[in-house]
This record gives sequence, C-alpha cells and structure tokens, in this order.
Amino acid sequence: MSKIYFCQRCLYATTHPLGLTLDAEGICSGCRIHEEKDYLDWDYRWKLLENQVQPYRNLNGQNYDCIVPVSGSQDSYYIVYLVKERLGLNPLLVTYNKYFNTPLGIRNLANLRIKFNCDILYQNINPISVKKITRTTLRRFGSIYWPILAGQTVFPVQTAVRYQIPLIIWGAHQGLEQVGMFSHTHEVEMTRRYRKDHDLMGHEADDLLSIFDILKEGDIWQYRYPSDRDLHTVGVRGIYLGNYVRWDPKVQHEQMMREYDYKTASFNRTFDCYDYVDCFNYMDLHDLLKLYKHGYSKVTDHACREIRFGRISRDEGLALVHKYELAPLAYIDQFCEWLGMTPRSLEFMLNQHRNPEFWQQIEPDKWKFNGWSQQRNDNQSIQDNYNPLKSPIIFEANSLLEYKQEEKYITIGKGYP
Repeated sequence: MSKIYFCQRCLYATTHPLGLTLDAEGICSGCRIHEEKDYLDWDYRWKLLENQVQPYRNLNGQNYDCIVPVSGSQDSYYIVYLVKERLGLNPLLVTYNKYFNTPLGIRNLANLRIKFNCDILYQNINPISVKKITRTTLRRFGSIYWPILAGQTVFPVQTAVRYQIPLIIWGAHQGLEQVGMFSHTHEVEMTRRYRKDHDLMGHEADDLLSIFDILKEGDIWQYRYPSDRDLHTVGVRGIYLGNYVRWDPKVQHEQMMREYDYKTASFNRTFDCYDYVDCFNYMDLHDLLKLYKHGYSKVTDHACREIRFGRISRDEGLALVHKYELAPLAYIDQFCEWLGMTPRSLEFMLNQHRNPEFWQQIEPDKWKFNGWSQQRNDNQSIQDNYNPLKSPIIFEANSLLEYKQEEKYITIGKGYP
C-alpha cells in the first residue's frame, strides 16, 4: 500500500481524487483556502459580482438574464434566492431528470419554482438510453451517476446556446470547497475540461461508444457538450457564486428552511440531512461505490466541512465517520428493479470496483476495510484502540424522502400541487 498522509486539521488525505497537498505544517490546501472565508472582504466581493452580472441584464424583457441549474436539493434554493431576490435577475431555471427522484425532491423542486416564481425547463432523456448508459458506466467506471453528472452539467450549457442566454450561474465550486484547487480570488469559471476530468471521470459521451458495448449514437448524443464555436458565438460563461459569497451550506439551508419551506430528510450514511434529498441513490448506492473506490465516503466530506467551520472538532468528525460510513444501504431493491438486475448480480459488479488499497478479501463475500478512517499517518490501524466520542447532533430533518408516498422512483414529476 502506498503511503497516505492526512491533514492535521480535517480528515482529508493526500489520495483525495480531486488532488490535495499538505503544507509544512501538515495543513491541507482545502483548509488553507477555507481560511479565506474569514478574512476576505465579502461586501467588496458582492460588488464584484454585481458588476459581473450587470451587462447581462435584459432591460427590454425580451429574454432571460441568466440560466440557473437547479434540483430538488443541494444549494438550489439559496442560489435562486441570491439570483432572484438579491441580484434582481430574471433567471431561467433548468433541471435534469435523474430518474432516481424522491417524492421529497419533486416536492422541493415544485416549491422552489412556486416560491420564487420562475420559469423552468426539464430535460428528460429516453429512460431506455439512460439505463443502457448506467449499465455501461457501472461496469466500466464503477459509477451509476455518470449520466446524471453529465446531464446536469451539459443541459444548462446546451440551453444557453439554444436560447442565446450567455450567463450561467452555479453555486459553489467543488474543487475549491473541498481541496482548495483554486482561491476565491481566482474567480474560476465553468470549463469543459473540469467537467470532463472530474465530473465525468475523464470520459466524455463519445468515449462510451465501443464495438464491445451496445451503446449507440442515439443513446449518447444528448450528453455532448456544445462546440467551442457555438460557445464563442453566444459568449457562454458560467460563474460560481461561491467566489463572491461566504459559502456555508448548513447556514444557507437553515435560512431556506425558515423562509422558503425547504424540506429535509435523514440518511443512513451521513449526519447531514440537508443535501441530496432529491435522490434515493446519491447517499446510498452511489456513496457506497465512492467508499469502495476511494476509501472514504460522503460523510467524510460533510465532517471535513463542519470541522473547517469550527462546529465540530476533528475527533468528533472522525466519530461521525465511524458511525455512518459502513451503514447498510436502504434503497438497493429499488435500483435493482429499475435497472433490471438481481441484487446478487449487482453485488458482483460492485465488488469489481473495490480498491485493493483499502479492501482485502478475507473469504468469499467477506472483506476487510482499511480506508481513511481506519488509518493514522503511520498507516497503523486504529480500529482496535479507537474510542468513539458521542456524536454531536447538529442537523435536523423536517420530513422524509418518501414525503407521504411509497419508496419508489418518481421518473417524471409534474410537481406539487
């Protein structure tokens, strides 16, 4: 096993898939960039944002001012709040149908549209093609989320070109927030390269086509990024609000819960019940695959974020990781039914993506986990001598993923009421 080094402040390691560095004091690049949240002049940065969007205001009302990608969870409410209420822009909302929709997510998305009185476009890809792509990406990359990530990141750009709306406004930049890939002052914008390298795991839609696969042109064409010529002609650019606003998901979600009736739900595999409530699989099967491949799961991301904001200690964060990361899946039957495979077949497929750096097969169907949470900087297991602390309760759910309905995917939601 290669040597793994850990940040002395948060729980991230140098094997983070987005890339992470440690300085001479053993503090990671993500923690260092997070420090900017406490000393940058955010009033000044908000004025910079106002100046950035000013040229895109359509004063004659003949078109939308910008495009805002949304879903029924994550930061969608706060993004639309900033764009519509604070900046005074007229956005066109766009959303991609992920097919793993929870009733709560459909409710939240409909409520978002109603509360902020915005127009919205839905993209529904042929479900037969989506299932074929999901089988391919699960087998080849260990990802059931490739078509969702591809759709969520390309549909807004396609819409910008199609409707000639140059400005796309996103929330926070994942690479900046997690590993400090950029400074807030760099004011990094949306790029085709970041989407391919990180969101799509290095594989564009055309890379999925192969003589050894059943995917055809008709299955993947809607996931193609617009050409550079089209982007240049329209002048498409995508900016991130996190560069201009002190981004704090917990505080923002709680404001949206109070003021705009955003609903949340608890998960088996993390303590954060505010994010990803629109999907049965993100914090379930998708999260398990992350653990298999990278040796850590989403609860580590959530714990690191809360450590950086000073709401929990490093030991408390580690206790939360130990509590949640190996929790059982809750919605595996729904996925198997949707994709048309047996749980045993799925288990075989998942096991092909266990990283031997973190998983050792003891006997058939029995594995030993030695991921991030099980190691110190000297690579010694801490499982035997670790004394977990009482996990702090810092998030509260106010609803259920099923939202008064069955535990079934809502593949096409017309909204509430």
